[in-house]
Amino acid sequence: MKFRKGLVLIVVALLIVAFFLLDVGSLLTLENLKAQQAGLDEWRQTNPWQSALAFFLVYVLVTALSLPGAAIMTLAVGAIFGLMVGTILVSFASTIGATLAFLIARFLLRDMVQAKFGDKLGAINRGIEKDGAFYLFGLRLVPLFPFFVINLAMGLTNIRTFTFAWVSQIGMLLGTLVYVNAGTQLAGIDSLSGILSPGLIFSFVLLGIFPLLAKKILAVIKARKVLAGYPRPKKFDRNLVVIGAGSGGLVASLIAAAVRSKVTLIEKHKMGGDCLNTGCVPSKALIRSARFMEQTRRATEFGFKSASAQFDFAEVMERVQRVVKRIEPHDSVERFTGLGVEVIEGEARILSPWAVEVNGHTLTTRSIIVATGARPFVPPIKGLAELPYLTSDNLWDLRALPKRLLVLGGGPIGCELAQAFARFGAEVTLVEMLPKLMIREDPEVSTAVAERFVREGIKVLVGHKAKEFRVEHGINRLIAEHQGGELSIEFDQVLVAVGRAANTSGFGLEALGVRLNERRTLEANEFLQTNFPNIYVCGDVTGPYQFTHTASHQAWYAAVNALFGMFRKFKVDYSVIPFATFTDPEVARVGLNEQEARERKIAYEVTTYGLDDLDRAIADGEAHGFVKVLTVPGKDRILGVTLLGEHAGDLIAEFVTAMRYGLGLNKILGTIHIYPTWTEGNKFAAGNWKRAHAPEKLLQWVERYHRWMRG
Repeated sequence: MKFRKGLVLIVVALLIVAFFLLDVGSLLTLENLKAQQAGLDEWRQTNPWQSALAFFLVYVLVTALSLPGAAIMTLAVGAIFGLMVGTILVSFASTIGATLAFLIARFLLRDMVQAKFGDKLGAINRGIEKDGAFYLFGLRLVPLFPFFVINLAMGLTNIRTFTFAWVSQIGMLLGTLVYVNAGTQLAGIDSLSGILSPGLIFSFVLLGIFPLLAKKILAVIKARKVLAGYPRPKKFDRNLVVIGAGSGGLVASLIAAAVRSKVTLIEKHKMGGDCLNTGCVPSKALIRSARFMEQTRRATEFGFKSASAQFDFAEVMERVQRVVKRIEPHDSVERFTGLGVEVIEGEARILSPWAVEVNGHTLTTRSIIVATGARPFVPPIKGLAELPYLTSDNLWDLRALPKRLLVLGGGPIGCELAQAFARFGAEVTLVEMLPKLMIREDPEVSTAVAERFVREGIKVLVGHKAKEFRVEHGINRLIAEHQGGELSIEFDQVLVAVGRAANTSGFGLEALGVRLNERRTLEANEFLQTNFPNIYVCGDVTGPYQFTHTASHQAWYAAVNALFGMFRKFKVDYSVIPFATFTDPEVARVGLNEQEARERKIAYEVTTYGLDDLDRAIADGEAHGFVKVLTVPGKDRILGVTLLGEHAGDLIAEFVTAMRYGLGLNKILGTIHIYPTWTEGNKFAAGNWKRAHAPEKLLQWVERYHRWMRG
């Protein structure tokens, strides 16, 4: 492949050099064309086919090599061959030449550009795949954009060659007609500016905007078709109805109220959703209590002869509920009512794109936001349904510590809860089907967490697939497959933590025909619209990230687009999404890690700093973990960061800000960090990058300077 690329590059370079050495460009001027017009016309009359073929081939070559002169050649063809024949010649020659230029750019440069800038080009590639023909057609109609630039730029994208060719053929036709026709009037043209008058340029610009307007018109037609079967009310009771009072629904309704719209929030269960009641808040409260128990066991590390703590597990779980109760007012009906949101406690049912029924009443609304969240996914494993299994929903009803707890799933939820229960003294067995815990993380992260679990007495079984649950002589057993054999695992209670399923059924979406994607979440476009243009989504019900903070992030886009989309819509921004797993050690990440960069074939450099070297980590007795930063090769631009260690979920914030606003490691290095704090680890990681990229040649000269100064 390298040989072939080199050969193509040499051939292209030789042809371009020959063009300039032979001064072919001097022939392709308006003055020379007018001077040679009579001779060229005589040649055409004497040799019609040969002259046509010669002009065709030269035109293809000039266009394929992106050389100057195509506009003059178009005039020449018009002057010599006339409007009809000239248009045919130029139309096909320009398309073939443009396609060759496109293919040359793709062959020589696309792989390199995609590898180097793949993280930035992902959205562009997806947009080109979806709407590339529209945008290319618009660019072809606007002569303000050099066609050779369009040829080369499109070659770096993933647009299909056939699509590029036929859209170019059609898109350049009108411009070809204008230029060829101008060529037929060559004697009256004194300069190229005579062709592109301000009025004509304005017409071209309007033509260029037309495809975008056409796309808008098509979207309106499509929306009317989708909504045609549902009578639109003449007057609406509300501007917006939000279904689901989790983090996404709460933020969406709050934004709607803040801009003085009439908004109704409907919740059938508990305000605050899973995060407050069964997810983030109770799990972190439990983890904090479990951490205290673990620290008493480490008393001698901190200079104490001994320490112990007696506990009643029921009291620990009551504390968890007290924490939930204390935070409840933040998400309460009273608070949101006071902020201007109408809150209705009841079960919503979407009757039409314009109507929602709740508690026997029908509400009409211009737009709907579905924020119904997700629930624990329970896999169809034989025998599981016959057991009183636990999930992150009903776990919080426990008041007795299970003696032997089986945790099914080695993702964030399974890992966090497995460690917490083990620290209270439960015999925990963690079973994960995949080859490592926390499958999305780099191997050293998963290994570090697994090793910590084993030290704390957790039995970690990765690569074990749950096959069947049995109850034999009153004993619960899981039969798991591993490397072709079977293993029987005894347990008292099982916690199922293998993922979450979106809540998409039971409230009218199926009857309406709102589409699901392959992940069984609600399908949405970049504006968070479903296939019904006035029904929006946010949070776990749509993904792609099932995090509380992502739901809140999406809620802004959903609410603003639902309320003001007729004027302007905003594409949801997923460019910088951080997340953390609150095991001990904590794991936090933003952007790419190594395994993702390799999968996406994105070039990167790795810089690490070991937190075992950090003064504050040593003082706190938590000298373990690392900061790992991925950067663009040779540059300080951050592609992603993984943090493993104490307070990782807090420390990642500096890198999130840096990535969001385009700040590199040099800026972090130049920022004062308080001593002694954990945040210094971020700065020291930046320092490691700086040392690895020190200008050695310059420093050698500086060293000589200092030697000279010493005399």
